[in-house]
Amino acid sequence: MNQELLQLEPKLVWEKFSALNAVPRPSKKEERVIDFMLAFGNSLQLETFKDGVGNVIIRKPATPGMETKKRITLQSHLDMVHQKNNDTQFDFDSQGIEMYVDGDWVRAKGTTLGADNGMGVAAIMALLESDSIPHPPLEALFTIDEETGMTGAKGLQGGVLQGEILLNLDTEEDNEIDIGCAGGIDVTAKGTYKEIAVPKNAQGYQLTVSGLQGGHSGMDIHRGFGNANKIMNRLLNVAGTTGNIGIVSIQGGGLRNAIPRESISQFVVTDKQDDKVSKAIKNLATTIQKELSHTEPNLIVTLKKEDVSKKCMEKEAQRKLINAVYGAHNGVFSMSAAIGDLVETSNNLARVEIGNGQIKMGCLTRSSVESSKMDLANTLKAVFELAGYTVALSGDYPGWDPNPDSEILTILKKQYELLFKEKPEVVACHAGLECGILGNNYPELDMISFGPTIKGAHSPDERVQISSVQKFWKFLKTILENTP
Repeated sequence: MNQELLQLEPKLVWEKFSALNAVPRPSKKEERVIDFMLAFGNSLQLETFKDGVGNVIIRKPATPGMETKKRITLQSHLDMVHQKNNDTQFDFDSQGIEMYVDGDWVRAKGTTLGADNGMGVAAIMALLESDSIPHPPLEALFTIDEETGMTGAKGLQGGVLQGEILLNLDTEEDNEIDIGCAGGIDVTAKGTYKEIAVPKNAQGYQLTVSGLQGGHSGMDIHRGFGNANKIMNRLLNVAGTTGNIGIVSIQGGGLRNAIPRESISQFVVTDKQDDKVSKAIKNLATTIQKELSHTEPNLIVTLKKEDVSKKCMEKEAQRKLINAVYGAHNGVFSMSAAIGDLVETSNNLARVEIGNGQIKMGCLTRSSVESSKMDLANTLKAVFELAGYTVALSGDYPGWDPNPDSEILTILKKQYELLFKEKPEVVACHAGLECGILGNNYPELDMISFGPTIKGAHSPDERVQISSVQKFWKFLKTILENTP
């Protein structure tokens, strides 16, 4: 364990976070962290079990004198987003996260930190282990696969949970109390193309877009960050209109819920216009860097000569691909008319994979309005189908409708004001929270979401604020003491 982290307050929370981050826990590969949580609950001699899909539930009796209070379900997800810098050597399947303290922040060395949602998991673990914190009957729900489909929440059957109030510990600003969230749907386009032989005298190139901030495709989608897939497409387009090029491969972006930070393409110039193509790419790269100078000061575009495959994409397929990526909406689609400054609908063009005659592109479309979500998903579907690709809509999950009259919301607002001498921000967020899904099988469950301040989630710049964790922990303990 990182000894520097273990000296931070609250020590029990940081101890649990360090232990959790020593366990590899990628989405859809949670076997080890499930076993870790089961062993933890059993070591405390608490009622501990796993449901049919892999969610872990641990129950703890109330402290003396609080037995008649409403049972609280504390909920966080076990999996984390795995992203790393290109120059970072790291195996997420076998290594624990390497953390360090940077002033008032905890970061990871070149990878995502896992504070989303590891800080929530660690706080719940600390509550379960502590014998000095007053609390009503507690039920901990640790869900799996939140980041790539929310299949844990979707698979949780009705009748398993016993709580009357659910505290979801998965938001990222410590002055906010969340009462609603967006739903989402995956849009996946696939196609094939004819490969043609590269002329003998063609010059090969590798083009790289890097240095972008990335970030959470819900919480950060309005910040104007660059999308590596969109930038790459602009550069390849200018190359193709300046000279004769043939695309060999593109590998851009990664997970659907992460704004793509990097893209690498290989192409050939077949008409001896190498110098003109190179100059056009560099000129446009300078223009894009100026456009994004405020939001992406570290954007890097590199072009170098390189031997590439002997086959490339035929010209008509290439034209359709570039047009499809141009036509696919990326970023904010509409703002909410009901809630100020809330993104209503957006899309993240998350992944572009081209090579060996195969095309695959992936998007995550989000909205707090179901009809708008499907409208944008169908817009994307139409664009991709016009290019001749097959399109699948999958992984659909609902949003969480705000309830401004919630009993637990009233309690949280009151306790926040008493503790911190200011009013909290009551918000709905553009991220996907599991509350909307859980509410389908537990419609009477009074739900709320809050958490410590986390910046750069879903990117290697992810960090959690130490002083905010202290604030969050104080708030959480106070809530448990004052529930009905």
